[in-house]
Amino acid sequence: MWWRQAAVYQIYPRSFADSDGNTIGDLRGITARVPYLSELGIDAVWLSPFYPSALADGGYDVDDYRDVDPKIGTLDDFDEMIAALHGAGIRLIADIVPNHSSDRHEWFRAALEAGPGSAERERFIFRDGRGEHGELPPADWTSIFGGPAWTQVPDGQWYLHTFAKEQPDLNWNNSEVHEDFKQTIRFWSDRGVDGFRIDVAHGLAKELPEVLPSQAELDGLPWDGTHPTWDRDEVHEIYAEWREVFNEYDPPRFAVAEAWVGADRRPLYASEKGLGQAFNFDLLEAHFDAEQFRAVVTDNLELSARAGSSSTWVLSNHDVVRHASRYGLPPKADHEEKAGVDWLLARGAEPTLDAQRGLRRARAASLFELALPGSAYIYQGEELGLHEVADIPDAHRQDPTFFRNQGVEVGRDGCRVPLPWTADGPSFGFGPATAHLPQPQWFAEHAVSRQEEDPNSTLALYRRALRLRRELQTAEELEWLDTGPDVLGLIRPNGWICVTNFGTEPADLPDGEVLLSSAPLVDGRLAGESTAWLQA
Repeated sequence: MWWRQAAVYQIYPRSFADSDGNTIGDLRGITARVPYLSELGIDAVWLSPFYPSALADGGYDVDDYRDVDPKIGTLDDFDEMIAALHGAGIRLIADIVPNHSSDRHEWFRAALEAGPGSAERERFIFRDGRGEHGELPPADWTSIFGGPAWTQVPDGQWYLHTFAKEQPDLNWNNSEVHEDFKQTIRFWSDRGVDGFRIDVAHGLAKELPEVLPSQAELDGLPWDGTHPTWDRDEVHEIYAEWREVFNEYDPPRFAVAEAWVGADRRPLYASEKGLGQAFNFDLLEAHFDAEQFRAVVTDNLELSARAGSSSTWVLSNHDVVRHASRYGLPPKADHEEKAGVDWLLARGAEPTLDAQRGLRRARAASLFELALPGSAYIYQGEELGLHEVADIPDAHRQDPTFFRNQGVEVGRDGCRVPLPWTADGPSFGFGPATAHLPQPQWFAEHAVSRQEEDPNSTLALYRRALRLRRELQTAEELEWLDTGPDVLGLIRPNGWICVTNFGTEPADLPDGEVLLSSAPLVDGRLAGESTAWLQA
């Protein structure tokens, strides 16, 4: 199965390439950059939401699951894009958002019109309020983005939104919801989509008691398959239905779950009877530390074997601080957010960023990731060594996290700033006009055009690594080598060796031909905070 060890490149479409100058990236922009993607050496593209949307949450508030946002293209543009990708041997994974729609979706508009007790409202989660006149929300729940999780509509009822108020939760106890999403999966599969990334995969199934628990009580309940709103066992009945749809196609479609659940629960999502694969974010959350990296890899290879799937490896995505910045921050205490994932998101923290060290470690960690058995997910711009854009003016921010938390957290815009393709121009080659998020001047140093001229650039490193990976990738196994306390070495069954030096002093390399290194060797030894690949 092609996806088991694929190198997958995540495109956040509104920030990848703008072909028409409307400040927003589009599908034609992606099509024009297929040669770049092919040269990079990836196996598949994961395309973040491209559906019609008011962008209350960066496209994850979907108005219509079977169309393209007119600001970024048409269905014809989509067909041309997927034909270009397939022509280059690149498969496409589409993002599906089944936990919630947008409040502009035709179903939600119909629910507001139809009123309490109607079949239209049964597609969502509506409740009467508390208090003498229903003026209080059904519970004091807080949304993921901050603020209340229940919003009142004009006739007095309240609807649940786990995220922004523009994202009403769908009711997966309703058969119409089941059938509609199976239709959506077929719609895109018929157009050639090879797989799906499932947003909030652990949130669909909900069973709310008549008397709702308080937020404190809800937080205290275990995530063991019986929680009212998260990771319920019944969610796997939904994915078993989807598996039947996936298997209607040749080859069968697959899906990868975004499921923030306990490690022991993750194999259920990755089962061959379910979605097929599940993200593990453990490497993303780990410090740049040999012991932590080894434990994460060992644990997740065991979990994937239990599921009969392959593991997934992620260092950056559209929801977290880029790893070139995380690794350049001062270390955090274990009881705080791991690896500084949320440090730059906290307003007023003002950590000191060592940008050079962060990039050096990021290059080393990326080579380590790409040497592991399983799928490697790469976020657009990491191949350029981009750092987080931490100083976006408040007036330009778009992430609802920023607005719903009264600016306490600056949100995720810093990793979503449009890419620099050239070292000059109004948007560094992103498009013929300015970009929808402001780009810093230092982007010029990271532009594709400049890096293509430098054989030692991060882009050159990724291109060489991905080409070699395709040649070297073998059975989904590894053995750990006996190395020093700050050095982590592994060998794949065909003699492919990866050694990462997490310390600052040079370290000895095992015998073998050096194929690639993230930093120049020091008198034949592996430099500090770097990775090398060898062939035994």
